[in-house]
Amino acid sequence: MHLPPSRSPRKLSALVLATALGAVALGAPSPASAAPAAAEADYLIGRGIADVTGEAAETGMMGYSSFDQKTSGIHQRQRSRAYVVADRATGKRVVYVNADLAMIFQSVRQGVLARLQERYGSLYGEENVLLSATHTHSGPGGYSHHVAYNLSVLGFQNGTYRAIVDGIAESVAKAHDDLKPGTLSLGTGTLTNASVNRSRAAFDRNPAADRAAFPDGIDPAMTVLRFRQGDKDAGAISWFATHNTSITNKNTLISPDNKGYAAYAWEHDHEGVRYLDNTPGFVAAFPNTNAGDMSPNLNLKPGSGPTEDEFENARVIGERQLDKARQVYAGARPVTGGVDARLTYVDMENVTVRGQYTTDGKEQRTCPAVVGASTLAGSVEDGPAIPGFEEGMRTPVASIIDALRIDTPSWLATCQYPKASLVPTGLLSNVHPVTPKILPLQIMRIGELYLVAGPGEFTITAGLRVRRTVAQELGVPLERVLLQGYANAYSQYVTTPEEYDTQNYEGGSTLYGRNTLPAYQQEYARVAASLRQGTPIGRGTAPPDESARQFTFQTGVVYDNPPLGKSFGSVLTGPASSYARGSTATVEFATGHPKNNVRRGGTFLEVQRLEAGKWVRVLDDGDWETTYRWTRINGLTGTSKATVTWDIGPDTAPGTYRIVHHGDAKNLLGKITPFTGTSPTFTVTG
Repeated sequence: MHLPPSRSPRKLSALVLATALGAVALGAPSPASAAPAAAEADYLIGRGIADVTGEAAETGMMGYSSFDQKTSGIHQRQRSRAYVVADRATGKRVVYVNADLAMIFQSVRQGVLARLQERYGSLYGEENVLLSATHTHSGPGGYSHHVAYNLSVLGFQNGTYRAIVDGIAESVAKAHDDLKPGTLSLGTGTLTNASVNRSRAAFDRNPAADRAAFPDGIDPAMTVLRFRQGDKDAGAISWFATHNTSITNKNTLISPDNKGYAAYAWEHDHEGVRYLDNTPGFVAAFPNTNAGDMSPNLNLKPGSGPTEDEFENARVIGERQLDKARQVYAGARPVTGGVDARLTYVDMENVTVRGQYTTDGKEQRTCPAVVGASTLAGSVEDGPAIPGFEEGMRTPVASIIDALRIDTPSWLATCQYPKASLVPTGLLSNVHPVTPKILPLQIMRIGELYLVAGPGEFTITAGLRVRRTVAQELGVPLERVLLQGYANAYSQYVTTPEEYDTQNYEGGSTLYGRNTLPAYQQEYARVAASLRQGTPIGRGTAPPDESARQFTFQTGVVYDNPPLGKSFGSVLTGPASSYARGSTATVEFATGHPKNNVRRGGTFLEVQRLEAGKWVRVLDDGDWETTYRWTRINGLTGTSKATVTWDIGPDTAPGTYRIVHHGDAKNLLGKITPFTGTSPTFTVTG
């Protein structure tokens, strides 16, 4: 790949910015040839994919919280993958969604549920819809309603928010329309070369019984749920714990990272799915579980391991997940059981935790949210940090941030001990939403599998304790309970109390204090009891809709102009007349700003081949081999260019090709007009 150069070290949580404000298996058998024996069609099963790609230029990216990391184009589009499963015996149904996003914020959940209610009434609602994210750090941000997660993006970005909400709702609608009689199969396996523990010192503080569950300090479990409609394979969900951060904070192209590559390779390469054809096809999701301390950077530094190229790392780590998933999928065995779900809202800043869940056996409490100094240190294995801050800090150091720090009351600092309290975001949220207080806690059953939807980033041991608690309450084997991370809302990290005491990055980012995890265990046990007993659970008080209180400092597009003597779509730099396979074709076009139209469900580029006298699209901006990059030439005149590259693969068919660019331009009166540019033809030789 000829992709962005220069990658940087170190990861920083999004909450850092609020602080600054003060405010393998290879050679797996073919799934089709290894299909399990047909079982009675106990379910109705539907699947759908839709585009959730937001603003592809001049929008801050979500995940690393770097003010300098702004979108400049697309490596691959982000997608939402949805599954609807209905129990034919009871009529109950559930919706599971996994999207190529950094997080699912409460704002997104509220928007999606509103869309579903408009279309389906009460059929899909708070309780039976689970939204999750892969946790890619290479997508546009600004779609939260909390200041902490929008600050580096310069506020709320409505264009990106709308693309995400519309795309998720569309994927669910496609799954709903696709419902057919079908069966479920479940398989498990282990994958040991796609993750590493980036917070080993904290992990090692856990009791021996917990550490024994993870001999290598990683969670190697791969769990695959296989979907069939009649006698045809329809899709798969493959859960595995690793951060979706193979691509670093120096990249500015939109990418779904390693998990997105795994999904793309299964769907596109193995199953022949072509996203722009808009016809039902195989849907392969690769969600995260308890990945809070799991890094894909096997050399424990950003963009390193197994290679020194971040995009190649994304491909390799994605391919390892894919190969293991397909192996497990081939051996999956049919399962039965109903579908059901329970959800309640909990004020996580005000939970009284009974002694049976605390480390000292005494009643304890959670605390109003506080950002710790070690949050600003970042996780050195995955992203950036602020100089002067280190993991394990117990006392904040003097720095430029110190001048912006808001004093934390002594009672709150005591509650959060041993955290070096930097900003009491929970108290600030009494004035304006900075970090969340009220979180949705949900457990969803799909056949024999139970998903505990966690609104944050749980470490592997924190996830293990939640799973043990829920499995015991439900009376099911531990391996049938998964911690689904990054689900329904986002509230930073969740560590064990022992890990919290270390105050590494993850502990400093555990918002509600040392007893955050015990509080989750207690409250999830309550949800599990309701699910087991088949009784309703109190909804609790839902968080308010904060959409009316959003703001942005990001200016919109004023107008576009082509370069002097050119029109929109004109070729500024043409291709060579001929390329050998393995080389890269590059074409530059006069263009408009991509914010004029995010082209959700479409593309900014096409690679076309001449076949029997007709031009046929063979690649677009959702494909691995292509990139679309936007560059501003002159800000005063509104002049910009689009650079399209195509890395010509070794299996590319020889022939005649051309590259097409689709764009949209805005004039001084605000009218937006689409245009298309086409390159001269060129040949690809064998």
